[in-house]
Amino acid sequence: MRSCRLAPIRSRFRHAGPGTKQLVLLGLLGVVLSTSPLRAQEASTVADTDKQTIQMLLQRIERLEARVTQLESTHAEPLRTDTASNVAPATRAAIGPAAGPAVAPAVPQQASAQSSEPEQEMEHLEPERMDMSKTLLRMRGFGDITFHGSNQNGSTNSFSLGQLNLFVTSDISEKFKFLGEIVFESGPDNFYNVPGGRRNEFAVDVERYLVQYSYNDYFNLAVGRYHTAIGFYNTAYHHSTWFQTTTGRPLLFQFEDSGGILPIHNVGLSASGRIPSGSLGLHYVAEIGNGRASRSPLSDEPVQNEVDENNRKAFNLALFARPESIRGLQVGFSGYHDKLIPLGMPRVDETILAAHAVYMVPKFEWLNEVVLVRHSPEGTSRVFNTPGFYTQIAKRFGSYQPYFRYQYINASDQEPIFPDVGRMDGPSVGVRYDASESVALKLQYDYNIARHFSANNALSLQLGFTF
Repeated sequence: MRSCRLAPIRSRFRHAGPGTKQLVLLGLLGVVLSTSPLRAQEASTVADTDKQTIQMLLQRIERLEARVTQLESTHAEPLRTDTASNVAPATRAAIGPAAGPAVAPAVPQQASAQSSEPEQEMEHLEPERMDMSKTLLRMRGFGDITFHGSNQNGSTNSFSLGQLNLFVTSDISEKFKFLGEIVFESGPDNFYNVPGGRRNEFAVDVERYLVQYSYNDYFNLAVGRYHTAIGFYNTAYHHSTWFQTTTGRPLLFQFEDSGGILPIHNVGLSASGRIPSGSLGLHYVAEIGNGRASRSPLSDEPVQNEVDENNRKAFNLALFARPESIRGLQVGFSGYHDKLIPLGMPRVDETILAAHAVYMVPKFEWLNEVVLVRHSPEGTSRVFNTPGFYTQIAKRFGSYQPYFRYQYINASDQEPIFPDVGRMDGPSVGVRYDASESVALKLQYDYNIARHFSANNALSLQLGFTF
């Protein structure tokens, strides 16, 4: 087709005269000469542009590589220096006996890449362990000051500094937590109604000291010093009167150094979590620890923080339910067992059974607990049962919360562990006024009846606060 179109042009060119042929040839030569420089100029311009672009990119890459090398040397050298003693033997063998930052480039490329991976991992892990924003130490403070008076023989009207409680928590990691309670309080101590220690002297007690591991809602493990899950009050209210409605704890759940008859604290392991039960809301607590000392002598610390007096351990199992159908209701029971070895006496099997039913909503609370402490000395058929209970009811009206509590304990005078307790009971009535979100005022009247001392009246005004 193309040859057909050019045929007439060729025919005319052959038959044209010499002058015409020269003009045509000159025109064609001009076209060719004018087109070639344009194409050459365009190609040259494109080539120059590509060369400049490539040169700029290469220069930029070189600057980036230099910057990366500088940053790596700045961060890697301190890490290598600090962790030289922790480098794996295989890595030290690959680097050589005179290992150091200057020798690193002499390592073969593959070995250097392999050895740099642990260093990079350590470079990321080390700041994570030391990052205070992730292992943030949080602290809350609680305290109370009380003015109290009584008509009991030997008592005086006094201002009393209560416990100064520093509540410390920290998120060690996503699964591990730390919890501690450091309490400053003045003496004297009172073990089973027997005073001990120096009066008005402050002491420091570590009341709780726990490392907790949370796997999921069904299994949580804590190790250290904890509040035993005997009943309800001991795990619901700890070392702060600000949380409590009343000025103090029930007689049953008094701390060991305040005349209490229960092993409030223990040192060991505690597992807790939910039990798959649907709307019933079952939970469990299983504990094993040193238990308490056998009250020999009375001045000794009952909580065995460091050494157990025997090889046997105390066990406690608690179950409770929080049904979804009745919000605020909790019912449960617990069983505790230990072996006690009082000085100069037969060994004693200790069993503590407790049951509770509490109902707590924002404007109303009703607490009920019953406890039976059972002691069985070996070699005898005699069993000593010490029953106790309390009931407490309170209703909130705005910032005011009037309350009433009745409590009871009855221990035999021949009880092998605490014969000094005897019988104690009586009512308490009072009102709590929340002056702010962090300050509460409480006024309480107590009528105390006891076997070993005469009945008496007591009045107390307490300021509780958190900070």
